[in-house]
Amino acid sequence: MRHIPSIKTLPSTESLSPAAKAVPVLVAALLGVFILYGVGFASSQVLHNAAHDGRHAFAFPCH
Repeated sequence: MRHIPSIKTLPSTESLSPAAKAVPVLVAALLGVFILYGVGFASSQVLHNAAHDGRHAFAFPCH
């Protein structure tokens, strides 16, 4: 039987600053607010066309 060496990982010594941790949270929050307000003020025809184009972009037929 052949011996397979085990892989050992080292503990991470790198720590992110609070500002670096906050950046992805803020970007996600701003994107979410932008999408919610964009949908809230868009007409139903615009939303339908966007969903329709999205279906075609993912190769889902709809007609």
